[in-house]
Amino acid sequence: MQASKRGVVAALAWIVASAATASSSSPEQAISHLTPYEAVYTAYKWGDDVGEATLKLESLSNGQYSLTYSSKVSKFFLSDKRHEHSIFKIDEGALVPIEYHYTRTGTGPDKSLDVTFNKDQEGKIKVKKGDTFDYNGEFDNQIYRIDLANKLANGETQFDYSFINYRGELRSYGVEVIKREPLDLPFGQLDAVKVKLIRDSNKRETFAWFAPTLDFALVRLQQFKDGEEQGDIKLKSFDTLD
Repeated sequence: MQASKRGVVAALAWIVASAATASSSSPEQAISHLTPYEAVYTAYKWGDDVGEATLKLESLSNGQYSLTYSSKVSKFFLSDKRHEHSIFKIDEGALVPIEYHYTRTGTGPDKSLDVTFNKDQEGKIKVKKGDTFDYNGEFDNQIYRIDLANKLANGETQFDYSFINYRGELRSYGVEVIKREPLDLPFGQLDAVKVKLIRDSNKRETFAWFAPTLDFALVRLQQFKDGEEQGDIKLKSFDTLD
């Protein structure tokens, strides 16, 4: 029973932090400007409010940006706190990762990860105390959200991604647009584009919703495993920071 409860908490944190995809933008989808924002989400399990997550995009000096994610969820006597921090830039209209940092504390073993990206010369992705990969335009576990929003805004309905996940592993997934539908969220009512994350395994299903009126920001994320809901996060508040 305790293992099952631990799985619930981990899944709720995982679906926000790593229902992940990543790729570089094609020239016709070039990104010229990003609007900083802060989005706060409520996490649910079996209809209960079990925690909160925050996603924050900030502008730094030298044309760089910071994207941070933090979450705190608890269920029964178990807890899970996670923090992700990405530093990246826009180079000729494409998103280029520079650094990625991840920490997890709470019930069970603590975990951390540090990744650096270098696209110059023979580009490399270096995972601290882990593997080194050739850099071929992969993203980190976070900034896919910005690329995905850009693709949806440009009308794309199906695309593939490669990225380094929060375990320091190289992974590839796909994304497929399913439909457009209204949502009733803690934030209020929004019209959203629903997409499905395509994996090799059929055991997990992940669905995400993005709102055109909020520059295609993530407004809901829901995950199932073997047909049972693992968690559901919904937008609570959204503020631009400019």
